[in-house]
Amino acid sequence: MKPNLLIAHILLFFVQLIYAANYTVAKEIMPDFIEPLGLVLTRVCFGVLFFTIYQQLFIKETIEKKDFKLLMLCGLFGVAINQMMFLKGLNWTTPINASLIMTTTPILVLVASALYLKEQITIKKVGGILLGAVGAILLITSGSNESAGLGKFGDLLIFINATSYGIYLVLVKSLLQKYHPFTVIRWVFTVGLVYVFPFGFSELSSVDWSSFTPMIWACLAFVLIFVTGLTYLFNAVSLTTLNASTVSFYIYFQPLLASLIALLFGKDELTWIKIIAGSLIFIGVYLVSSRIKAKIQ
Repeated sequence: MKPNLLIAHILLFFVQLIYAANYTVAKEIMPDFIEPLGLVLTRVCFGVLFFTIYQQLFIKETIEKKDFKLLMLCGLFGVAINQMMFLKGLNWTTPINASLIMTTTPILVLVASALYLKEQITIKKVGGILLGAVGAILLITSGSNESAGLGKFGDLLIFINATSYGIYLVLVKSLLQKYHPFTVIRWVFTVGLVYVFPFGFSELSSVDWSSFTPMIWACLAFVLIFVTGLTYLFNAVSLTTLNASTVSFYIYFQPLLASLIALLFGKDELTWIKIIAGSLIFIGVYLVSSRIKAKIQ
């Protein structure tokens, strides 16, 4: 299941569009309706159910025993630490701070890829990452006064989340070259459930489902179907064609897309800083992705 380069980039764009919306949607649910770790357990249970049913019906592929050690690491970094630190941190900080900290992911992936995959770090790639970082920081910090009184511990958890996500993208690459994406994600979620269950069971069992309004049910459905199901699948499919550094770089689109969403709903206005920042992000994407073609096939 290897998409061409254009399809892979389109999938990654939609992943960031979903994540950009999730910063706001998840905070509608937490903590009044579901506590963060309870929401994580809900997401992981849904992921296990969805990916297992599909994989068993249509793929029917087995994992070799020697690969389960790597799957355990992917479940730890890609599901357990990643999701628990993100939602717990987001509960204590603001979407603006969270999205800013998440832009460190491409740098972390670049370092992890160099150490684990022996991927060459080129000047063009470093330049693209730096341009994207500048664009993201400009976009997030312009006109924002939400920095006062933030929970620094929440910011730290978001950084741990970014680090964990970066490690996961590097580790899962070899599995996706060997197995179907649905097979890999099914087992990543299954292993992740083992790690998450002890932490999230208490919060999930205390949820008052009768208190959910139609809007909260819609928000939960978005988190489960789009943020949990489609993002992991789209990232996995893209990793069969692109390398981990390119996939992680798309995180720079999150602040740009978050601003566009705000514009559509009349919550923000277009400024020259946003135009310049968006241009830097797009140029950075081009610089990072243009060198990949010959190396990753």
